Amino acid sequence: MHQRVIAKRFFDGQNWHQNKGVQWQDGRITAIIEPQSAHEQCFYGMLVPGFIDVQVNGGGGVLFNATPTVQALSDILQAHSAFGTTAMLPTLITDELLVIEKAADAVARAIAANVPGILGVHFEGPHLSVPKRGIHKSEFIRPPSDAELALYCRQDLGKVILTIAPETVPVDIIRELVSKGVRVCLGHSNADAETVIAALEAGASGFTHLFNAMSPMQSRAPGMVGTALADDNSYCGLILDHHHVHSLCAKVAIKAKGASRIMLVTDAMAHVGSSNPSLPYFDVEIHRVGDKLTLDDGTLAGSALDMATAVRHCHRDLGFPLENALQMASSSPAAFLGLGNELGALKAGYRADMVLLDDNLQVQQSWIGGHRQQLQGN
Repeated sequence: MHQRVIAKRFFDGQNWHQNKGVQWQDGRITAIIEPQSAHEQCFYGMLVPGFIDVQVNGGGGVLFNATPTVQALSDILQAHSAFGTTAMLPTLITDELLVIEKAADAVARAIAANVPGILGVHFEGPHLSVPKRGIHKSEFIRPPSDAELALYCRQDLGKVILTIAPETVPVDIIRELVSKGVRVCLGHSNADAETVIAALEAGASGFTHLFNAMSPMQSRAPGMVGTALADDNSYCGLILDHHHVHSLCAKVAIKAKGASRIMLVTDAMAHVGSSNPSLPYFDVEIHRVGDKLTLDDGTLAGSALDMATAVRHCHRDLGFPLENALQMASSSPAAFLGLGNELGALKAGYRADMVLLDDNLQVQQSWIGGHRQQLQGN
């Protein structure tokens, strides 16, 4: 049975239209439509492609590391769907091998069971640089083992992102991982430009939370930041919560890379969609004050950002056109994941993942595979 929704403004992923919408069946868009009569309901606001978050550690009070289960994945996505996220890569922070294995198994079961919105998994670590570890536990940071390399290359995990520090992982391993379909991102690293370039040449294709926990750009030492900005082909995640990255730095990055190579990410912890201001992280607590998350000593500890807020910040505070902000939240991550032919746009044949925003860019409704989501926590 066909279903349909029409809005006053409609963004197909590239262009804006008036009084148009989509018709879908079995989770896929079958046609772009107009009202059949003057009496057909037409939502005020704007219908846009669903947001895709490639770095989300938790939500709804649940941290994936602490609860690596299928139910946790469903709960995390449900919390974020209230803010326009219709697809995500749940992200596992550096941990022991047993937890990584449990997380991988949970993702595999979720994908096999068609849990809505779970595209794969992002392993952020454990093969990082200790000096740039951030809140990652130093006792778990280590070189890749054969067991871990085999796990990353499993074929039942959907899309796999692995964040590494390139000074800790040889280029031949990067090349092998990429050949098996793993998307290698660079981050939590003190690498010099030459090491970063070698990793890119070996197939690394992204940078995890640009500017944060990576060697900075200086006049005679480009570092990871400068190399990322200069590279035309790689993608960069960007946390636009006004705490991780100064607005001017974010503007520079977007102007240098273009909207097609910047991905808005949340790096969200369990606090998103939860009213609890303090939640556990390993043996410490992460506290939320306003929209900022810190440890007891003031260290920035992930974010309480959601994708809709990131879009608002990009458009309103940084001054980029709304269509660019929406592209960075949808089509850019879809392209990075190799899913640009089915996600990130509202076109015939694409999955019916969409968000209805009001004129203030607040989420009014979201659909995943054509299924209307309950907007809890918004």
